[in-house]
Amino acid sequence: MFDVRRFLRRLGLYLAVAWFCFFSAAPFAYMLISMFKENKDLYRPKNNPFIFNDPPTLEHLRLLFLQTNYTTFVKNSFIVGILVVIITLVIAVPAAYALARLTGRWGEQAGIGMFLIYLVPPTLLFIPLFRMVVSLNLNDTIWSLVVVYPTISIPFSTWLLMGFFKSIPTDLEEAAMVDGYTRFAAFMKVVMPLSLSGVIAVIVFTFTLTLHEFIYALTFISSSAQRTISVGVPIELVRGDVFFWQSLLAAAALVAIPVGVVYNFFLDRLVAGFTMGAVKG
Repeated sequence: MFDVRRFLRRLGLYLAVAWFCFFSAAPFAYMLISMFKENKDLYRPKNNPFIFNDPPTLEHLRLLFLQTNYTTFVKNSFIVGILVVIITLVIAVPAAYALARLTGRWGEQAGIGMFLIYLVPPTLLFIPLFRMVVSLNLNDTIWSLVVVYPTISIPFSTWLLMGFFKSIPTDLEEAAMVDGYTRFAAFMKVVMPLSLSGVIAVIVFTFTLTLHEFIYALTFISSSAQRTISVGVPIELVRGDVFFWQSLLAAAALVAIPVGVVYNFFLDRLVAGFTMGAVKG
């Protein structure tokens, strides 16, 4: 027998999911379409923003790739991102493990203190970090960002990974050491595989941070050849009161969409990483 109430409930659920999907995908669809639009097509108020009212053009992509240092910005961003991820993991993983295994209240208090450090606004650290960068002769190079960004990523990553390490029974490590493993070998072969979701969450958080951070990248770097995407693109495509919107949207889409697709493959582990780490920590 046909159940009208059940049908209406499921219909409402599907409509809500469809609306959510449209709301999430609409900005990316708008970017992909607008990057190929003529100026008159983009700025005419009565035109539908999600279709081509005039023939598409590659003019704005040519402007992006031929008249700006976009490829250099992308290369610099990925170099900084990869190096900061490596530095963060090298420091945060052993620090989180040590704090998680520290008995008594010291470990818990140290973890809370680590998280509170993350809450300090980066703008308050601007002056001391700038002096440090200048004293190391790293100003106006991407290496200044490689040195500075871990000060933001390491506290949060350490706090997040502490939750994972606390959730892993110490009996597993002790059993591995009874079988002849050293503490380090037990950590690498037992603890790390069980904490993979947390490590992926740290990688995603850190790499995303390096892509969108603006203040330090703007302050520490002045030459175009050393800039990252977050600073280089708006500086070169916003000239006075003239905004090259199609090229700006193209620059954003060409980075955001591939990165989003890659993140989607690790979505389950990413969600598990943030939820378990936050609850256990």
